[in-house]
Amino acid sequence: MHPFFKALPVLLVLALPATALAENKVTPGMIEIQGTGEVAAAPDMAFVSSGVTTQADTAREALNANTAAMAELIKVLEEAGIEAKDIQTSNFSVQPQYVYSDKRNENGYTSPPKIAGYQVSNAVTVRVRKLDTLGAVLDKAVTVGANTIDGIRFSVSDTDALYEKARKDAIADAKAKAELYTEAAGVGLGRILQISENNGFTPQPMMMREKAMMASDAAPVPMQGGEVNYNVSVSVRWELDQ
Repeated sequence: MHPFFKALPVLLVLALPATALAENKVTPGMIEIQGTGEVAAAPDMAFVSSGVTTQADTAREALNANTAAMAELIKVLEEAGIEAKDIQTSNFSVQPQYVYSDKRNENGYTSPPKIAGYQVSNAVTVRVRKLDTLGAVLDKAVTVGANTIDGIRFSVSDTDALYEKARKDAIADAKAKAELYTEAAGVGLGRILQISENNGFTPQPMMMREKAMMASDAAPVPMQGGEVNYNVSVSVRWELDQ
């Protein structure tokens, strides 16, 4: 052997199994908490579903009567200051009306139902941007023939600032819960690993439903907007300091 190689120190390398190396690696603990934020605000607009239901012996007669009433309804809405872009057809149907009999034939079976007439329903969803006119709009609608008010939903036109506040509150809520748990467990709260916003959050507005409202000549329909709640839910994952 060459004298140069004899002078080199001997390096001993031990090959450890991969499992042994993995066992020496400590994985930090984690905690994942869900937080919610809710913001309430006074609504500044409303969505109203209003329409006309008519009945007649034939489908044609019922449709003609319905068309005339709906044309008058839309005209009144536009005269009340509702723009065409804020009026949208939301439902239309033509349905036969049946008469059922308890009489039985010679075989013991009840007689099949017979068509006694037809019913036509047509409804529009109206966005009322001036809440102080909502009662008057409903009153005028019923006066000209609207006999169905399926629902009123109050809302806020600009929700960006509301959701921003709700998101901040949701993070603060999650952090407060995480600090409570880690303090009770005797560990520290480390860095944030992940933040995710749960999909499907929706505002929770006040709702009301009425059928066949009667118009009043004395005063418009009283309406109270109350408050609308907007909710956000988030999941936050932290690393634990042990």
